[in-house]
Amino acid sequence: MLAMSEVNCIKTLRNEKGLSISQIADTLDINWRTAKKYGDGDQLPQEKTFLKKRMMYEERWGEIVLDWLEEDSKVKKKLRRTNKQMHEELVALGFPGSYRTVCDFIVNCKAARDDEQSKGYERLAHPEGEAQVDFGVMEAVHEGEIVDVHALIMSFPASNTGFVVPLPSENQECFLSGLKLLFKQAGGIPLSIRIDNLTPAVKKVRGSEGEAQLTDEFMAFKNHYGFKVQVCNPRSGHEKGNVERKVGYVRYNFFSVPPVIKDFDDLTEQLYQKFLIDRKRMHYRKEAIIEDLWACEQKQLLKLPDNDYSVFKQTTIKFNKYNEFKLDQHLIHVPKAKNYSQLYCITFWNEFKVITNEGEVLLSDARPYMRKRRLIPWKDILKDWVYKPRVVGHSRYREYLPARVREYLLTPSLSLRKQRINEIITLLVQYDMKGINEQFYELISKNDEVVSNPYDVEWSQYDALQPIGGENHEGNH
Repeated sequence: MLAMSEVNCIKTLRNEKGLSISQIADTLDINWRTAKKYGDGDQLPQEKTFLKKRMMYEERWGEIVLDWLEEDSKVKKKLRRTNKQMHEELVALGFPGSYRTVCDFIVNCKAARDDEQSKGYERLAHPEGEAQVDFGVMEAVHEGEIVDVHALIMSFPASNTGFVVPLPSENQECFLSGLKLLFKQAGGIPLSIRIDNLTPAVKKVRGSEGEAQLTDEFMAFKNHYGFKVQVCNPRSGHEKGNVERKVGYVRYNFFSVPPVIKDFDDLTEQLYQKFLIDRKRMHYRKEAIIEDLWACEQKQLLKLPDNDYSVFKQTTIKFNKYNEFKLDQHLIHVPKAKNYSQLYCITFWNEFKVITNEGEVLLSDARPYMRKRRLIPWKDILKDWVYKPRVVGHSRYREYLPARVREYLLTPSLSLRKQRINEIITLLVQYDMKGINEQFYELISKNDEVVSNPYDVEWSQYDALQPIGGENHEGNH
């Protein structure tokens, strides 16, 4: 193909100079047919087309590779043939082409297949009574320590109504117990629930071998309450996008500052009241109050059954030589366990008990994860307060301080406040914040209280004003 400058020269010699085709061919030393083509023909722009020719398209080799690609799409990725393996197998069948020829053909096939599939997402319809459920991990503060909260959230996309139950874990007992409480809060049972591949509910995800399979325990729970289950495809969070957004909404609106709680029941009530208030806002798309939309949708829910569904798991215990067995990754000691031929552990979402064959309870206690806590990094926080003592009065961590320590640090004198912060930092080398609060009188200098306390606080009288039950509730006053 000639360059445009050469084509323009041929056109000039032919149309403006009047040379014949033979003269143009001799002058430019080109083929007569080339001179004729560009001298008298029209050079109209045309779309380039790439004809799929040669052996991969005209012979049987392309069909063989297509069959292999189809077979491999139904097995796990690690079991599929590589391009090199396909080329080697083709060569064994007499294929004369190169490895690059096979690679190019496979790339074209995959590109054509992707073009046939839509890259976008289809907007899903959400009929009234359909719910979506998912977990989200948040933080709360209990007795001055951080607690991980696994919030089980149920949303109804039709009205954008949400319910949430805080739980200590995401195991099966917590999941099913949480669903029971969510149904109670909603005043009924959803017609269907869409979930992702939660381990407590799904034992086998959807794949090339078939549909998702539910665990036996979740199947029994589902049959008792009568709802249907829709399991999302793996790695397809958009299929339950409403509850995904609701998890973020709960986190950023209710847990951006970890709330102070007495226990999980207290946090459950706090969140329930906040969602009651939240329903008074406008729906993001329907231009109606969420509370009104929910009143209509609630009529579609199934009635709660008369018989309560007990959620527990009973397992046979295997003890070591120290009369210990493992529960929630912790060793639990049962006195004289080896004296019994067989013992069983019954676990609920928040507690467990060890029983004999006759039903005698040998041990009953809270599950180990109910005591799982993380210390607030007070030393680092207080070091920041030393340089900015004024911030103590409005710090997000103020409410997490034990009451005695909080009052001790909230002196109006900033110089005295800085001195007391340094004193607490020194004590944190040997004690944690709870220990400082418990031994407050012994650890804090009596002379310092008398001389430099501008309020002249009598701590024994201060404690007498606290409610019975004590220091565990002081953070709420």
